[in-house]
Amino acid sequence: MPQAARESGWQGMAQRRGPLACLLWPLSLVYRALLGLRRTAYRLGWLRARALPVPVLVVGNLVAGGAGKTPTTLALIEHLRARGWRVGVVSRGHGRREDAVTAVRDDTDPARSGDEPLLIRRRTGVPVWVGRRRVDAAQALLAAHPEVNLIVCDDGLQHWPLRSDLRIAVFDARGLGNGWLLPAGLLREPWPPRAGSTQAPQLLLCPPDLVLPVPAGMARFGVRRGLAAQAVDLQGRTRPLHTFSDTPCAALAAIARPEAFFGMLAAAGVRPQRLLPLPDHADASALRRAIAGWQGPVLCTEKDLVKLAGLPASQPAWAVPLRLDIDPGFFAAVDAHLATLRR
Repeated sequence: MPQAARESGWQGMAQRRGPLACLLWPLSLVYRALLGLRRTAYRLGWLRARALPVPVLVVGNLVAGGAGKTPTTLALIEHLRARGWRVGVVSRGHGRREDAVTAVRDDTDPARSGDEPLLIRRRTGVPVWVGRRRVDAAQALLAAHPEVNLIVCDDGLQHWPLRSDLRIAVFDARGLGNGWLLPAGLLREPWPPRAGSTQAPQLLLCPPDLVLPVPAGMARFGVRRGLAAQAVDLQGRTRPLHTFSDTPCAALAAIARPEAFFGMLAAAGVRPQRLLPLPDHADASALRRAIAGWQGPVLCTEKDLVKLAGLPASQPAWAVPLRLDIDPGFFAAVDAHLATLRR
């Protein structure tokens, strides 16, 4: 069975408390215990989070698999820049071949930067640095770009060594799954997070300050997700998405849930002749092998497109961006929180 199919099957299992989830439940207790030990190490000072001289905003997931984190990060960067913040981004760069701190440029090889950091750099033009240790990446970014006065940490809710000022958790339609921790469920951390503590809550289980959209039981910020009306290629040319409904094409997705992308294409009236699901962050060579022999347009996600440079004219690749319609109240809450931190 292909890896992408295995991952999809596990995520489906992790949304139900069926026999397999129950079998894995004891392992989730081990995972919880390890989280507790790590939390205790921070509370006792054996491990310490390091602060930066500028505010740090973290965007991440509390569940395994993609939940729309990168589109949320892009929307936040656009909003923050409109409010006058000079934004820089740090990320681990999942899928990259090295751990060293690296600046991401428009022409950086995605194998060195990771696909999502490269996408963020190309879409926004803000300074982006990657590194296994986000603190080191952030310090390098600030040294190279002293004008930056706010750091966005992409996918860092479980990265505690970097002290944060505002934490945003992103959910999708799966919600909390079956409510159990990994590997019996989707949760990376217990939910609901601990609340009411006066002892540096970001060092407990790093509870988020804002959740988008919010699972049942809390005040909601709504999000409506859909595909853009225009597809775009590596040269920045656009083509109306609906025109692919009458064109033989393939659809490629190397994301956590490829079926979500394929489903949105179908909802837009585009039904590709070939569906090519791949594991999240699959490298460029895997993407090229998947489309080998296909003659015609290839529809993909934005983070897949950055790995498809140099395809022949017979295989034009078109990314279909995911668009988010986020309740204005969410951005107002971000502004209100950051207003107390502006330095």
